[in-house]
Amino acid sequence: MTSVLVVEDDAHMLEMILFVLSRQGYRVRGVINGKEAMDEMERSPADIVVLDVMMPVMDGWELCRELRVLYPDLPLFMITAKHETSQKLKGFGLGVDDYLVKPFDPHELVARIKALLRRYRITADKTISIGNFKLDRLRGMVVCGNQKWNLPHKEFELLFHLASYPSQIFMREQLIEAVWGFDHEGDERTVDVHVKRLRERFAAYADEFRIVTVRGLGYRLETANDV
Repeated sequence: MTSVLVVEDDAHMLEMILFVLSRQGYRVRGVINGKEAMDEMERSPADIVVLDVMMPVMDGWELCRELRVLYPDLPLFMITAKHETSQKLKGFGLGVDDYLVKPFDPHELVARIKALLRRYRITADKTISIGNFKLDRLRGMVVCGNQKWNLPHKEFELLFHLASYPSQIFMREQLIEAVWGFDHEGDERTVDVHVKRLRERFAAYADEFRIVTVRGLGYRLETANDV
């Protein structure tokens, strides 16, 4: 069972978050400041930490710094009362993976935490399964039964990224940044070309998965479960 440590000094907010996450099957613990969080992690490390920014004794910024040094692969989810870009950038600079601004919808909190945990698990094992297909990132290979495809690097990375978030719509510029990087000098048609190649390679397996064009937006990967 996934263990979540929630660090929040507002008693009502803490109780709400613990209740919502426990209803989702997570093993939850709550503390009211960064120092208590560090003590709790030393006793029994959590799988993910959800933390507020403004807290007494040790605030969320300092807690992020400490956690990133001791637990570099720990997912960190920040809750903040401020919407300023500078606050978001500061959080990301300290190693925060995602954030929500108060007040927030508890359902969105759950969805974002699930997505964050999924990203970390994919990064850890380097594989994704789509029906009978397995994407092996270490080898850059797609496997289905006795069939194997050694794809060009960017094609594989594009497919792997889309498959990491099935049914999620990605704009072309998002895919460019994720697969080709921020300094890519080409245009968005690069994505279209690579999607076309992937569709041609796996046209016979559309019942397993397919890359769907969302008009005016971008692309998403659709699996058999979505049909």
